[in-house]
Amino acid sequence: QVRLLESGGGLVQAGGSLRLSCAASGSIFSISNMAWYRQAPGKQRDLVAAITSGGSTNYADSVKGRFTISRDNAKNAVYLQMDSLKSEDTAVYYCNLHYVRNFQVDYWGQGTQVTVSS
Repeated sequence: QVRLLESGGGLVQAGGSLRLSCAASGSIFSISNMAWYRQAPGKQRDLVAAITSGGSTNYADSVKGRFTISRDNAKNAVYLQMDSLKSEDTAVYYCNLHYVRNFQVDYWGQGTQVTVSS
């Protein structure tokens, strides 16, 4: 069983920075792809950034150049450094673990609120 626990959300002024962390339990972290999603009120959950087990990354166009995803396999952790925050970045941010072998499964954290005041 995998459990994901996000932390680091909060209230920040526009232009500021936050760093989200996601700690994972279980033994499949290092061989899984990890991602951050976000969901604003009344909107669907969207991909923000992803990192493969090999370290390749991709980002939503709206956050390119401002957000950086990274992982530390020794700590079973994934991070999202968010700089130059905008009011439109306000959302609940979710950590996702995507495991693919003979089958695929997704695990989600409970989410952490990020609020950017303008």
